[in-house]
Amino acid sequence: MSTHKHGENNTPLLCACPLKETGNLTISSTVWIGNTGRKARIALFMGFLLYPAGAVGIVESNLISSLVLKLKTEMDEIQELILDTLSGCLCVEAFEALATGAVPILKEKLTHPSVAIRSKAARALLGISVPLEGKNVVWDEEVIPVLVSLLEDSDPEVQANAAGALMNATITTQGKFAALNADAIPPLLKLVNDETSKVRLNAIKALTILSEAPEGRKTLLNHVDLFRGQLNDSSEAVSRAAKIAIKVIEWKP
Repeated sequence: MSTHKHGENNTPLLCACPLKETGNLTISSTVWIGNTGRKARIALFMGFLLYPAGAVGIVESNLISSLVLKLKTEMDEIQELILDTLSGCLCVEAFEALATGAVPILKEKLTHPSVAIRSKAARALLGISVPLEGKNVVWDEEVIPVLVSLLEDSDPEVQANAAGALMNATITTQGKFAALNADAIPPLLKLVNDETSKVRLNAIKALTILSEAPEGRKTLLNHVDLFRGQLNDSSEAVSRAAKIAIKVIEWKP
C-alpha cells in the first residue's frame, strides 16, 4: 500500500510504491517531491543507468511518465537530471514518454535560456525519434524547424544533438520535406567542417538522409567536394560517414 508524507500546504513529499526487481537491481517507484529528496532520487535513477539493466528497470517500473511531467514544474537543475535520465531510458523504450506527451514538452525546452537544458532536450528528442511513432509525433508537433534553428546555436553540444535529432526525425518522407522547407541544408553544410567531431559526424549523417530526397540530392551534388574533404578526417567515424554520404549523394538510378 502507498504511504504519504505531507509538507507545507499539504503537498505530498513521498509516495512509496512496491519495488521492482531488475536483474541484480531493485528500483523503487518512490518519487520525492521535496527539494533535496527530488534531486537525490533522480540522481539515484541516473546511477542505475550505469548498469546494463538500469534503464530497463526504470522503464519497467513505470517511472517515465512521472519524469516527463516533472519537466513542466521542476527547477532548472533538476530538469537537467531528468533529461539525462530520460535520454538513457528512451534508448530502451520511447512509447510511454510519447503517450505522456513528452514531445511538446521537449520542444518547449529547446528554446530554454539554459544551454544545458537545450542540449539535453535535443538529445532526448534524438532518442524519442528512433521509433516511427516518435518520428511522426516530432513532425506533427512541428519540432523539426526548431531543431534546424538550433544548428546555429553558439554551443557545439546543442548543435550536435540537434543534428542528431534531425538525422532520426528526417528518415520519413514528411520529415525530410519539413527539414528542407525549414532550409536545413545550409546550416548543416557549415557544420561539416566544425572543430568538434561529434558535430561533424551528426551533420554529415543528417545531410546524407536529406540527400535521399530529390530536392536534397540536387542541392548537395554541388557540395560533394566538401564531403571529400572529410575522407581523411582525424575521426574514423566522420571519414566513414563522409564516404557513405558521397555514395548516397552521387547515386544514380
